[in-house]
This record gives sequence, structure tokens and C-alpha cells, in this order.
Amino acid sequence: MIELPRIEAPREQRLAELGRDLLSAAYLQGDFVLSSGVKSRYYFDKYLFETKPGILRRLASFLAELVPSQTDRLAGPELGAVALATAVSLETGLPFVIVKKEPKGYATSRLVEGELYPGERVVVVEDVLTTGAQAIRAAQQVARAGAQVLAILGVIDRQQGGPENIAAAGFQAKALFRRSDLGL
Repeated sequence: MIELPRIEAPREQRLAELGRDLLSAAYLQGDFVLSSGVKSRYYFDKYLFETKPGILRRLASFLAELVPSQTDRLAGPELGAVALATAVSLETGLPFVIVKKEPKGYATSRLVEGELYPGERVVVVEDVLTTGAQAIRAAQQVARAGAQVLAILGVIDRQQGGPENIAAAGFQAKALFRRSDLGL
């Protein structure tokens, strides 16, 4: 049997398909309170898309395209973005660190777990950007550890001020999808 070469769909088509799959897997309607305290009629449940290998693999591939070539390391805020940071790490070959919300009262009591060296250039990988507060906090922790934050990459920008707040905090933000890109 002769095996024909696999023809891959164009990038924009694959990205649009991923957006549809994200909506199908993780877009919930109802009454929700977001981590920012804002009430919303919809919610993107990051755990519903990050725990699906077929979606996570494709997210990692597209996020990897956004990682600047001079990046030394990735960072993933706990708990939501750790799976994303891991997947992008596997895709790019770059090591990563986990940024904790607060230090534990035992063991090393660090806020940044893993190897991170002063002067390293780091990209923070985040799931959903609403106000950007969680991403900013993680980026500030990385910067306090002596690293340079090149960018914060998100999967979905809810278009509620996240990138603007991130820019105001002195960081660059990019998202794979904006809410409007997903037809919402």
C-alpha cells in the first residue's frame, strides 16, 4: 500500500477549528463570578480545555509560535496555567517554572518553583485573560526573582481590559483568541 503524504490545512483554518473546539469544550453560560470579582453570564472553564490532550497539544503548537526566539524559560502561574506551560515547554524544548500564588509554610517556601536565574528572559503562559491581574502578579514574581519578562501569552482574551492592564504594568501581552474572534 502506498502511503500518501498528509496535507495539512492552512494555519488560519487550523486556528479557527481550534477556536471552535475551545468553545465546544469550555464555554459555559450561566451566572458566574470571575476571579476578578466581576459577574459574568459566561465563563471559559480552562480545566475543560487544558485537560483534553487534542486541544492542549494544538494550543501548545500555536502558543509556541508566539514565543520570542530569545526566550530562555517559560513560566506558568499555578494552578490553571501549569498544564499550558508544560505543553508549550514540550513543544519548544524550553524549561519552565511554576509561579505560586503564595508560598507554602514548608519545604523551600518559594513563590517560583524550578530553576530560574537572574537575567533569564521569560515568557509567562496564561489561560484566560480578563483583567490580567493573575498574569501581572505572576510576571512581577518572575521579575522580582531577577528575570526579564518578555511577554505574557494567553489563550483567550475576554476583552475586559486584560492586555491594557498588562501593558500598564509594563509587560507585553498577546492572546491566541479574543472573545470576538470566537464569535461572542
